[in-house]
Amino acid sequence: MSVEHPADDEMSSSPEAIYDALRDEIGRVLIGNESAVEHLTVALLTRGHVLLEGVPGVAKTTLANLFARVTGLEYNRIQMTPDILPADITGTHIYRENSGEFALQRGPVFANLVVADEINRATPKTQSALLEAMQERRVTIEGETLALPLPFMVVATQNPLEMEGVFELPEAQRDRFQFKLTIDLPDRTDERELLDRFDDTPDLGPDDVEQVVEMSEVLAARDVVSSVYIAPPVKEYILDLVEATRTHPDVTHGGSPRATLAFLEGAKARAAIHGREYVIPDDVKILAEPTLVHRLVLSTDADLSDVTPAEVIADIVDSIEPPGADAAEPPAEPVRN
Repeated sequence: MSVEHPADDEMSSSPEAIYDALRDEIGRVLIGNESAVEHLTVALLTRGHVLLEGVPGVAKTTLANLFARVTGLEYNRIQMTPDILPADITGTHIYRENSGEFALQRGPVFANLVVADEINRATPKTQSALLEAMQERRVTIEGETLALPLPFMVVATQNPLEMEGVFELPEAQRDRFQFKLTIDLPDRTDERELLDRFDDTPDLGPDDVEQVVEMSEVLAARDVVSSVYIAPPVKEYILDLVEATRTHPDVTHGGSPRATLAFLEGAKARAAIHGREYVIPDDVKILAEPTLVHRLVLSTDADLSDVTPAEVIADIVDSIEPPGADAAEPPAEPVRN
């Protein structure tokens, strides 16, 4: 007689197993992007959106496309350019000659995962076409409001603002991204491995990876994340960090309550993908820069002094004492006789 092992199925859909599978499959193509894959996984499990920034050629778009493929989500890629219009993203009504009626033509935003490539090359008007979609998971087309497929996630790439021909994202839109990740140039060791890998397989790319998780597994993992325990002292630590961004002398506008919630959800998901049932202060500390760096508006004096948001966040993290590890653990269950 065969024996079923439900624990095995449970393990395959755990946040930790999902992260390991995504990281390993993406690692077949890319090298040295484990941190970015970790944050993308956290965003997937917490209904977040991610902004990837880096100079051309560091595989931002490849990473976004790989993540879409390995998750198996229906995805569309939108190449942002200065002449693209909001209707090119959301859709519009077009006239059908054969029927003599107007029909709705849905735009590429109607997908589970939308890759907005080089988002800051589009004009602010077009960038704002994603605002309603990112916040409310719906779009309004000529007065008609339509729900987007669920789950819905935006992974946008952008070039550094110092480059020509780019438009800075409005503060309201930056705030809707859970994380902003900087994709750096690889070190020499990783770049040598990249050379060897593409020397052996010149056409290696997103088509060479497979879907490694099912949507049912992602939904089950989301339930696990929501049940992760976060102790009151760790919540206070989050509040201390966000409040410090609002009072720092180099900051005009600090983190919003949306940033506070992004900390909460992100820390719980990070704990889960690392196999823990409770959040530790390091989960919060590691997420501080990607959660806050795009949300800070620096003062004019700070800008003139070449102070960066990352430096401000590092100063804040160094100045605030996190709670001890013991304070983060869940209370012991009472012994029942």
